[in-house]
Parts: sequence; C-alpha cells; structure tokens
Amino acid sequence: MELFNIKDLELKDKTVFIRCDFNVPLDEFGNICDDRRIRSAVASINYCLDQDCAVILASHMGRPKGEVLKKYSLEPIHLRLQQILKRTVILASDVVGDDAVQKASALQRHEVLLLENLRFEKGETKNSSEFAQKLADMAEFYINDAFGVSHRAHASVDAITSFFDDEHRAAGFLLQKEIKFFGSLIKRPVRPFAAIVGGSKVSGKLEALINLLPRVDKVLIGGGMAFTFLKQMGYDVGNSLVEDDLLDDAQNIMNEARRLGVKFYLPVDVVAAQTFSADSISRVTPAQEIPSGWMGLDIGPATVRLYREVLDDAQTILWNGPMGVFEMDRFSRGSNKIAHFVADSYATTVVGGGDTADLLKRVGVDEEITFISTGGGASLELLEGKVLPGVKPLILKQLS
Repeated sequence: MELFNIKDLELKDKTVFIRCDFNVPLDEFGNICDDRRIRSAVASINYCLDQDCAVILASHMGRPKGEVLKKYSLEPIHLRLQQILKRTVILASDVVGDDAVQKASALQRHEVLLLENLRFEKGETKNSSEFAQKLADMAEFYINDAFGVSHRAHASVDAITSFFDDEHRAAGFLLQKEIKFFGSLIKRPVRPFAAIVGGSKVSGKLEALINLLPRVDKVLIGGGMAFTFLKQMGYDVGNSLVEDDLLDDAQNIMNEARRLGVKFYLPVDVVAAQTFSADSISRVTPAQEIPSGWMGLDIGPATVRLYREVLDDAQTILWNGPMGVFEMDRFSRGSNKIAHFVADSYATTVVGGGDTADLLKRVGVDEEITFISTGGGASLELLEGKVLPGVKPLILKQLS
C-alpha cells in the first residue's frame, strides 16, 4: 500500500494542518505518564517547519462527547510540546471558534498553533462535513499523522480529506511507518508467529481474533477476556468478567483455531481476589477452581511458565492487551513477567495498544521492543485486512 508522501508536497511557505494523535495517558494530577505519541509526531512537524511553513496541529484527548471539559483540555500537551520542540507553541482556546480562526489566520511561517481538543466539537465524531470544512479552511495542505485514530471515520481524519486534492494532502512520517511495518508483518511474518491477546473484553478483540487465526501459528489469551473462553469450556469462573452473549463466538474462535491447526492457549491458573481492589485478599488458584464469589485478575505463575515455553521458539510475537489488572501492583506480576520475556526474546516483537505500551514503559523494557505501535485499535484493524477510513483517501490510486 503506497500512500501520498509528505515529501512530495510543495509546502514551501505554506500553512499546513497536521492531524496528530496526542491522546496520551495522564495521572490523577493531570501529568503526562507517557509522551511517546507526542514525540512520534515531531518528525513531521519539524519537516514542515524546515520548509518554512506555518503549522496547525490538531488532536483529540479522551471522550468529552462534544462538551468542553477542563480535564480533557490539551493544555498538558501544549506544555510538553513546547519542551520537545524547543519553541513557543500557541494554544487556541477553542477548535473552530473565533480564537482559533483568528490565531490561524495570523499565524506566520515557523510558528506552531495547537487547537483545543477536537472532540469538544460534536461534529468531530459525527464526521461532519461542515465541521471538517471549518478545519480545512485554516490551511492549504493537510497531513494525517494520527495512526492511532485512523480507524475512526471522524471529521479530522476522514471528512476533511474531501477538501484537499491529491496535491494538497498526504501521510506524515509516523503514519507511513506504521502502515509499512504492519503491511510487511501481514505479508511476510517470520514463523513461528505468536499472538498474545489480552485486555478486559472479547468484544473489543473478537473480529481481530477471527482474522488473526489464518495468519498466526499460536494464540495466547490473557486478561479478563480469557474468562469468557474458560466459561464456555465449562469451568466455574466465579465472579470473573464474562461476556455471556459472546460464549458462542468464543467457541467458534476455538473451533476455527482447531480447524486451522493454530495452537490456542488459555490460562491454566489465575490470581483471584474477593473484590476488585488493590488491597483485596488474593490467592493463586487453578483456572477450573476459582472460588465462588471470587474473580480472576491476573494470570498465575504456572500460566507464566507455560506461556514462556510456548513463546520460546517464536520468531515473531505480536502483543495486544495486558495479562491482568496491571495498574494494581498485586495483579501486575503476570503482565510484568511476560513483558520481560518478550523484551528479552530474539524474535521480532510488535506491541499495539496504549495499555500494553504503558505496561512496557512501567516495567522499563519499552526500548527493547522491535516496534511499538501508537494505535491499538488501528493496528488490529490493519491486521484484520481492513483499509482504515483515515488512510483510504491517502492511497496512491494507481498503486492501490
């Protein structure tokens, strides 16, 4: 898949609108926990500045659902951007209101303007053409460098592209890098290819699992989603998270894995607790014997050993979703141990998803991973073989 390239645009002295993904994790005090997504956008920003451009940056954060909420303001992003870029960044107080429009029209070359949270406007998630046009009117060129949201048909990644022709829109360096990497991963993975899939719910990964099965040799399931499979197998999972409406889908996935000859692994033991809290009483129990009223919150030590053996000969490892409630120290050991093993592996290691990337950073092994994607949902949809809404308008038609 060949995309329109930022380097092929005639950007000299122009105003450029760059859609970034600055949806970074914040702690309870509003401090940025991981600025990887901000740093990943720097290459495209600096390239435009080197072309003597005026640069307008736009991003969402969280899900304010069209309301202006202070906790979702991009002010923390603004401060970190200035530190990383080592230059003044102007922050608009709105998205397409008077302040943003005035600051955009007054923007000089080599200046950077950051708009407020795109999702403060309801038109963003509704893919509104009217809202998209207001964004497009601010600049002469459009760059999509927000891989993490390109699977969403939102105004700033989809509708906006209709207001720029092929000579005035392109993919930024980060988006190109992500698309190229996952393209090669789908077409030419070095085998054995193992996928570690975790997280809380099967529903969020259902289609990805179905489409991953023909491409991988092994699937290792962890996190809350494992209990839907375990319950379908007839195990008593206590009060563990289960999606009862997806039990048949879970069985279909296991049947398909068997048909394709894909090895499908589920936890053999878990760390169970009486309540979902950091100070709850906990114990290690076989996956078949979770006590009534208890819930599984992490994979157990026997599962860690099993998964390490399963991954030992893997040449490509894809990991999306933690193995337990890693935010609580008591239930993070399984995820931490798998993180260390994946990092120490000689395999090509690929991580998708903000939670998994956050986990690796906490453990301190993020630099040991071959490739950490900035988009979990987007990377899964690419692996499903889908063309992302934010990418489709940027594909070179003659090569698509």
